[in-house]
Amino acid sequence: MTTWVRRTKRTFDVVIASVGLILTVPFYPFIALAIYLRSPGPIFFRQRRAGELLGPVEGQPGRFRFREFSMLKFRTMRPDADADITPAVTGEYDTRVIPGGHFLRKTRLDELPQFWNVLRGDMSIIGPRPERPELMADLALAIPFFEERMRALKPGITGLAQVLLGYSGRPPEGSALAEAACMLTNPFKVPGTEGALADDMRMKLLCDLAYCLAAEKWPAFVRLETEILLRTPLVMLMGLRRKGLGR
Repeated sequence: MTTWVRRTKRTFDVVIASVGLILTVPFYPFIALAIYLRSPGPIFFRQRRAGELLGPVEGQPGRFRFREFSMLKFRTMRPDADADITPAVTGEYDTRVIPGGHFLRKTRLDELPQFWNVLRGDMSIIGPRPERPELMADLALAIPFFEERMRALKPGITGLAQVLLGYSGRPPEGSALAEAACMLTNPFKVPGTEGALADDMRMKLLCDLAYCLAAEKWPAFVRLETEILLRTPLVMLMGLRRKGLGR
C-alpha cells in the first residue's frame, strides 16, 4: 500500500466513522432495548480478532502472527454461545443466534459500534473481515496465501467480499462470481464436501486479494473504495427485503 493510499484511507476512516457515530448513536437505545427484551444479558459483545499480518511465527512453518484487538458489536447470540463449540464462523442458521439476531446481522446493524474501533485505529471502514485469531491461524494453514489478505491492511466493517458475497461467503446465484466458484471451490473434488467452510473462505480470499491489489495504486483505490461505500447501504437494504421489511 502506497503512502498516499494509506493517508487517504485513514482520512476516510476518521471522517466516515465520526459522521457514522453521530448519526447512529441515537438508535443505540432502541437496539439495546430490543436485544435485552429478547435475551437478557450484556448488550455489547467484545471478542478478540486478528488484524494486520505481522509475519511468520519463528520455528513454526505455516503459522503467522497477526495484530490482535478487541472488536465491539451489538450482541446477537446467547450470552453463553462461545461455551458451546470451538471457534467457528457463524452460519446462516446458527441456533446460537437470539431472536431478532439474524435481522441485525443481515442488515449489518450489529456492527455499528465498530465505528469506535475505526476511530481507535484497530479497524478500517473498508477492508477484509476480521476473523478470530485461532480460526485465522487454521485457515492460513489450510488455504494457500490466506494470510496475505491482511498484509498492510486493517480489517474493515465493510469490504469487497461483504458487498459481493452472501453473509457466509457464498456468491449469489447467477452472479459472475458464482460462475467462477467452480474453479475455486473443492479444488481436490472430494465427494460430499460441497458447501465447506474452506470453500466459502476461498471466495472471500479472491475478493480480498483483489482489494489489496487495488490499494497499490491511488486512482484504482479511490474508485473501488467509493464503489464499496455506495454499495454497502444497498446490501443493508437487501437484508431488510429478505426479512420482508422492504416491501
